[in-house]
Amino acid sequence: MAERRPVPAAWGVGGPARRERPGRWLARAAATLLLPLAVLLTVLLLAALTPGAGGAQNQAPPARSPSQVVSAMPRSPMASALPPGAESPENRIDGYPVLIDGQMILSIRRDIAGFTAQERALTITRRLKRIARNDAISVDDLTIQRSADDQSVFLSLGHEVLITITEQDAKADRSTPEALANQSLATIKAAINRYRADREPEKLLANTVLATAAASAFLLISFLVIKVTGRLFPSLARVIANRVPGFKLNNVEIISPAAISAFWLQVLKLVRLAALLILLFVCAIFILRLFPWTRAVGEMVFGYLISSVELVLGAVANYLPNLFVVAIIISVAYYSLRALKPFFVAVERGNLEIPGFYADWAQPTYNILTVLVIALALVLVFPYLPGFNSPAFQGVSVFLGLLLSLGSTSAITNVIGGVILIYTRAFRIGDHIRVGDVVGDIIEKNFLAVRICTPANQIITIPNATLLSNQVVNYNISSRDLKEFLILQTTITLGYEVPWRDVHGTLVRAALDTEHVLRQPAPFVLQTSLDNFYVSYQLNAYTDAPNLMVIIYSNLHQSIQDHCREQGIEILSPGYTALRDGSASTIPSASDLPADSGPPACRVGSPERPLGRAT
Repeated sequence: MAERRPVPAAWGVGGPARRERPGRWLARAAATLLLPLAVLLTVLLLAALTPGAGGAQNQAPPARSPSQVVSAMPRSPMASALPPGAESPENRIDGYPVLIDGQMILSIRRDIAGFTAQERALTITRRLKRIARNDAISVDDLTIQRSADDQSVFLSLGHEVLITITEQDAKADRSTPEALANQSLATIKAAINRYRADREPEKLLANTVLATAAASAFLLISFLVIKVTGRLFPSLARVIANRVPGFKLNNVEIISPAAISAFWLQVLKLVRLAALLILLFVCAIFILRLFPWTRAVGEMVFGYLISSVELVLGAVANYLPNLFVVAIIISVAYYSLRALKPFFVAVERGNLEIPGFYADWAQPTYNILTVLVIALALVLVFPYLPGFNSPAFQGVSVFLGLLLSLGSTSAITNVIGGVILIYTRAFRIGDHIRVGDVVGDIIEKNFLAVRICTPANQIITIPNATLLSNQVVNYNISSRDLKEFLILQTTITLGYEVPWRDVHGTLVRAALDTEHVLRQPAPFVLQTSLDNFYVSYQLNAYTDAPNLMVIIYSNLHQSIQDHCREQGIEILSPGYTALRDGSASTIPSASDLPADSGPPACRVGSPERPLGRAT
């Protein structure tokens, strides 16, 4: 059975302790719904304030001539979403739309009698809306007539000319004036009938019922989604926390299971919010398109949504070839590193030997090669990234490069120092070293710094640049590389009255009785100096445990004290103050003295006034 790890309540995935009161839960649900509503209201406000939305699209300058020309060629939905006043290449090619309730019914392409196509579209829109608002005018009163002067065809209402269709309009539509006039008349009648039908009380009441039902359905679905996910998400978070292991690096937990669970919980909440936003947009667009007064805004919001989706999908489709190139570059880099790794592993394990290339160089060399390959892959991939040629991307790249060059001087120095230390083989992890006043075992090294654990369990971090500028003493490298054991040295000073042979034997026996001191090679003693009052004896002992130097030195000193006490040797450095007047030497010959004589008295002054014997 899998072990169930407790998850802190602070992560939002707790058990019964996370149970909230109904009032607090309703407040959170309301807050969750208010955010999508605020976003929707912002979009609607921007759409309403956009020029060409609502009533602004139907405003037109006063007409300067009754002659108007129309071409009834259908246009794309995206073209119809543009406001009449917008100047764009699409307007100049497909014409300017005549809109009623936000829907295009005609498209004006040609100028006539000093009027531009845009002015004609605005004037026709104004006249048709005036007719549509007047229920007393029947659509059957709209007729097609031919001018007796220039034989042009026009649509009229009684004696008022609404639209004039010339041969140029018919040619642009690849039709005849009569056929184009009949098509335009049928389209206008249908638009006027639809305009009036949408404002019938029965239709408005039915649309109000639909809008209420849609809003209620949205609120109900949102309530159910929030309620169900509010119970489901904590359970999923607990499952993730119990089943997904944390991320560890060198046995150090970098990311805990609770943190991973909290991350995925936030992802699920973002997915829920996105789903509610999409549902809200769909519901709002449906409601706005039910009523003629808000249909233009609904169409505009729908057009924005469709254009955004088309833009994203188009960008993804256009990026697919570049994505294919990026995938090839990444695959080549990845499999190149995988192909090289067994070679370096064999060198590190000693299965493959290369003259002049040490085994401890294998892993650092592979790491450096990995960095170089990744850097080369990034250089090749960058031109194929989205927006690589944009000024924003280039500006950010220059800024990051400048920031890196100014702020990483010391870091680069430490990295170079780390590389030098690796290939000079100054030390390994676990070696006992001395750097300045710091003595301890190396527990970690990287391209930036080295961490040393002292005998007092203090962790000291030393940058690689500092190591390069200081003397580094390695106590392990001699036994590892030269096959020579480390020699521990300690010095004592004794007076000249102690026979040196006795001192040598005592110190050697003290060394042999010390733990971690080797019997072979045997310890030895050097007399390093003959000073005025004492002799310096240096004890040299071999050991195969450099990391225990502190303990070995302590035990060795204790052993020296014990053996000197057993041999009656007093460990001290005597000091003499002598007034010499020809007295005997401090080391007299035994043959020159009587058998029962002691040390001669020190004579100062005349022989008649002796001061006594020296003791």
